Amino acid sequence: MQIHRCLTINPAVLLAFLLIAGIATAQDKDKENSKNACSKSNPASLCNASNTCGSPSKPCDIDVKRTSYSSSATPNIPNAKGNDLICVKTGTTVNWHSTAKDTGFLIDLGGSSPFNVPGTITGGTEKSVSVVAKTPGCFKYNFSASDSRAIYGMSKAGQSELIVIGEQ
Repeated sequence: MQIHRCLTINPAVLLAFLLIAGIATAQDKDKENSKNACSKSNPASLCNASNTCGSPSKPCDIDVKRTSYSSSATPNIPNAKGNDLICVKTGTTVNWHSTAKDTGFLIDLGGSSPFNVPGTITGGTEKSVSVVAKTPGCFKYNFSASDSRAIYGMSKAGQSELIVIGEQ
């Protein structure tokens, strides 16, 4: 006697699986585009209401903190995620701070800074740092947040991108 096994797949389950896979792929593509913003021919075209922080009349607050496995920089934009692309307009005050207890941070923009104060930005829980976006362009920055209560600060760097949009 031969036994033949046949696998049947419910079409509704297959459709749901393909739909979820398509949404996940689109989200990954959006995240990939925002992580490589500075390599695009027109990075400012990636700026929209969901990633633009503050305005010349309202500051942009960026919370820098230590996460379980890395560091995170999160702007005060609804539904913002840490380390995503951040856009600001020229003239916007950017307040770098940490809401995490006993945390210090370093923000390094490399050789060129879009802010009125050049060099590394150093702050922490008890020391917010305010700078004004002056130079339009796309800037990659490295940052690190350390918890002073952990062994040797236990810091791990993160990287993100900041686009300063000029007047239009």
